[in-house]
Amino acid sequence: MSELNNIALKILEKGKGILAADESTGTMTKRLEDVNVTSTPENRLLFRETLFSSSSMTECIGGVILYDETIKQKSSKKNMIPELISKMGSYPGIKVDTGAKVLSGSPDEKITEGLDGLRERLKEYYQLGAKFTKWRGVYNISKNFPSKLSIHANANALARYSALVQECNMVPIVEPEVLMDGEHSADECYQKTSEVIKKCFEELILHKVDLKGIILKPNMILAGNKSNDKISSEEVAKLTLKCLKNSVPSEVPGIAFLSGGQSEIEATENLNLINKYNNTNFIMSYSYGRALQQSALKFWSKDIQYIEGTQKVFNHRAKMNTLAAQGKWSKDLEI
Repeated sequence: MSELNNIALKILEKGKGILAADESTGTMTKRLEDVNVTSTPENRLLFRETLFSSSSMTECIGGVILYDETIKQKSSKKNMIPELISKMGSYPGIKVDTGAKVLSGSPDEKITEGLDGLRERLKEYYQLGAKFTKWRGVYNISKNFPSKLSIHANANALARYSALVQECNMVPIVEPEVLMDGEHSADECYQKTSEVIKKCFEELILHKVDLKGIILKPNMILAGNKSNDKISSEEVAKLTLKCLKNSVPSEVPGIAFLSGGQSEIEATENLNLINKYNNTNFIMSYSYGRALQQSALKFWSKDIQYIEGTQKVFNHRAKMNTLAAQGKWSKDLEI
């Protein structure tokens, strides 16, 4: 078993998932201001350290995706944040893309940037303790989108990123996110997501990426958030599994879903049903941001020094998702 394959499996073993805490300063500022907390480096760190020192980090969270600011910060106990995460029994990771910008040739679509100087940044992050990385490509659905240009350009960037990451002995998380914004049906989401994922693997193979040493972070198959044609959680699970079975090579060790605008309960319920119906060899787990943090953030904002109370809320959400990643969750377990 290769070292990268071993890390990927460890991150997702026994129902463990990934905490996506890689919000940029701009995004985190908006989240904090929404709950009436001033966004300072100290407050951003305080909230994140509260999560990173929770008991569920040992029991439920196999990896944490950090942002550039956070991976370089020290905890209140004066150890570096990656060290704190490692001591809790989890793997530190890092977002390395620099964001989605306008795609030249198709101005209504996006291309993710960040390849320039990436090899040097990866070496620095590895020295800081990162064991895995993340890069997100985004695709919107409409009558004409995603275009062939967008599908190809983003797949190419994800593959070039992945090759560089493995060269630096880290596991790349490959995140092609087909957004749920819009009026599209679940069938359209299925068709477009299948096309996007297949193209990503074509490019990954072309770039000689070891598929046993990656984690795929896809969207679930959902109707658009403005669609009048929503589908049940059972249908979400069955369509998502069908899509991945037909699009993902069997060498890939694990799949960690993004929550992508679903509520906390929806993200947990859908993951649970995916695992109940899972007839593949893939580990199916979670890599959630808001769907793990939102309740904890709301609770914390009422008294940012009440660490224990915030951790209790976070531990519950993490535990629910880890049960869901094993198909063992039920609604009556929710508080």
